Amino acid sequence: MTEFSCGSGMSRDLSRVSDASTGSVPGGTKLLVATFAFNEGEKIRRTISRHPRQREYDLLVMDDGSTDGSLDAYDLNGATRLRNEQNRGVGVSMKTVFQYALDHEYDILAIQAGNDKDDPRELPRLLNPILKGEADFVQGSRFLPGGSYGNTPSYRVIATRFVHPLFFSLAVGKRVTESTNGFRAIRTTILRDPRINWHQDWLDKYELEPFLLYKTIKLGYRHQEVPVSKTYPPHEQGYTKMKPFSGWWSILRPIFYLWLGVKK
Repeated sequence: MTEFSCGSGMSRDLSRVSDASTGSVPGGTKLLVATFAFNEGEKIRRTISRHPRQREYDLLVMDDGSTDGSLDAYDLNGATRLRNEQNRGVGVSMKTVFQYALDHEYDILAIQAGNDKDDPRELPRLLNPILKGEADFVQGSRFLPGGSYGNTPSYRVIATRFVHPLFFSLAVGKRVTESTNGFRAIRTTILRDPRINWHQDWLDKYELEPFLLYKTIKLGYRHQEVPVSKTYPPHEQGYTKMKPFSGWWSILRPIFYLWLGVKK
């Protein structure tokens, strides 16, 4: 296991992730899979352990200042751990991962939740359309035929299946079935596009993911959805860090800001 600490910036001489993984597929395409954690306890450990030790991608764990000790002295299954010294928000953590992927010249970046909601065995569904040259951004959808959303609270089904995708679809001019699921893969050339300014300070919380999806579609990149499963843990284990109202607005406002031209 390799661990690095992140302060206000990132180290730029980080070593390769793991001797147990090749980090690439035949043809030399470099793949990075990143998962995120903030006091996720046993859930982040299950997430890591579900990845095969022998794999064709590198695994990165982004620790956003956890204080529960869940990742301390733990076998990270050949992954690298990046850590914020204090909790800074999922958007800041994702920016750190984006920069890491660019600095290490990965071709494809896949994102999954660190609370054991996503199944790593479904990663080929996200990666293959990009590897085949059919897509630049592959969004996992629990609402497509073949997908599932086990144990999801009813209010979250309403929000993630109807409310957010409806406004998002109207804003981008394309029907999408999923706009909030973090289980997705992107070609990293998207992150190098100067028209997609993901460094903006207002994208430090939940805004970054819908912002990136919105800009990708509007700029004409090839966007594709594939069915995936999203299984929520038991309620007593905690199934979200998102706070009511402020968190909901955080994930909704990029749609309206970009749609109305308030932000770019």
